[in-house]
Amino acid sequence: MAALNEKLAAALETLKELQASSRQAIRSSDLPRTTREILSKNGFLQEVMKGWYISTRPSGGDGETTAWYTAFWGFCRDYLDERFGANWSLTPEQSLVLHAGNFSVPRQLLVRARGARNQPTQLIHNTSLFEGNHTLPDPSDSDEVQGLRVFKVEPALIAASPSFFQLHPTEARTVLATQRDASALLERLLGGGHSHVAGRLAGAFRNIGRTREADEIIGAMRAAGFDIRERDPFAEQLPNLRYQRDPSPYVQRIRLMWQTMRQHIVGRFPESPARINDIDAYMRRVDEIYVTDAYHSLSIEGYQVSAELIERVRRGTWRPDQSEADLEHQNGLAARGYWQAFQSVKESVREVLGGAAPGEVAERDHNGWRRELFAPSVTAGILRPESLAGYRTNAVYIRGSRHTPLNPDAVRDAMPTFFELLRDEADPAVRIVLGHFVFVHIHPYGDGNGRTARFLMNLMMAAAGYPWTVIPVQKRAAYMAALEKASVDQDIVPFTTFLAGLIGQSAPQAP
Repeated sequence: MAALNEKLAAALETLKELQASSRQAIRSSDLPRTTREILSKNGFLQEVMKGWYISTRPSGGDGETTAWYTAFWGFCRDYLDERFGANWSLTPEQSLVLHAGNFSVPRQLLVRARGARNQPTQLIHNTSLFEGNHTLPDPSDSDEVQGLRVFKVEPALIAASPSFFQLHPTEARTVLATQRDASALLERLLGGGHSHVAGRLAGAFRNIGRTREADEIIGAMRAAGFDIRERDPFAEQLPNLRYQRDPSPYVQRIRLMWQTMRQHIVGRFPESPARINDIDAYMRRVDEIYVTDAYHSLSIEGYQVSAELIERVRRGTWRPDQSEADLEHQNGLAARGYWQAFQSVKESVREVLGGAAPGEVAERDHNGWRRELFAPSVTAGILRPESLAGYRTNAVYIRGSRHTPLNPDAVRDAMPTFFELLRDEADPAVRIVLGHFVFVHIHPYGDGNGRTARFLMNLMMAAAGYPWTVIPVQKRAAYMAALEKASVDQDIVPFTTFLAGLIGQSAPQAP
């Protein structure tokens, strides 16, 4: 046994040295055969395709997708660099998706490469890479996004197929909205004689409310002698789309998602009850549901808690005891943190029931709720004090999800926009659904996003007169699938109907 442990330790040290070079794609030739076999047998390597691997964690299991979705972009970059050197690029359409800040893992990644085989390469977990032997962008038209070779925005918009605007409307509108004016596009449209494309882009700009840019394209092309006919390439016109100049694609994308999704939410909730007059009675019902709510919310996050533990925490008879097993200790700290956060959320709810604007209360208080969730773990020395500082400063990934949350800098751009949209939203159902969804889509914290989002959802529920609503752990799979559908496919209807169906329903009691 000792000899086996020594061999595994040596193999892990070799893997660590390889990972120090920031490599995600590991070739068979990068590791000695015996080292590769030891790492694979013990769950530290997973084969993506013959001769190519990624590093994994042993606890994942064969069906675990997180390691692959986390490594996907880096693996494809390393693999393509190895195959084609610098002679590859993502397609114009895929380039625009990344420029729009959407790093969700696609089912098939489309790539242009010199000498490509014009065929797909099957990867794991129902993903693939299709390499086409097509023209690459000129060096002046090339860019890099997180190490991935892409078209710059302007040549990508010109080269993209008309179907892109219908298949990826949010991403198309996002990159158009980040254009400061029409000058960069016009130089290429005029120089290349792209009259047909110019008509499409003029129509696209007018669709998002940028009439000045649309008129500028039409006027300049006609002045140069081109016959141009404006056509709107989008499938629909967004009602009341308000364009605001901002260079961040993440800000533009959050705005566009909100405007696009809200029209699919309105009218799908039960009629909003009348304003709550007996605030004390409402708050008593919130207190009565606490044990059930805490059990289900913590269980959704993977904690193993019971009604007895939650009650001990509420009565103040549970105390952190490091002599307990580590897992039991962490479960107790999580329950204590939930109790503290729940008290803080109750104060926010009471204020909203008294007439305070729910969006303003949420913006002011949400960081405080999250601090209460983890304060016991800081006091116990499990977490460092700086973990309570606020929004995260590192990248995070959601277990089993193809959605990649925003990078830390983008979080700081997006969160003020999120709360601005929440404050300005008049429809209570939209505040409930998008308040929860957009919060977890951004994923502003390293941990606690789901619990905080459910607190936010119930604050919006109270503002609309609905009862405190519990998402049962028994429906976790449907809950996560609906969130995934909204994040990856931009379809908010399943999540809307899921939440609407829970209103007024009693969750199973905590065991």
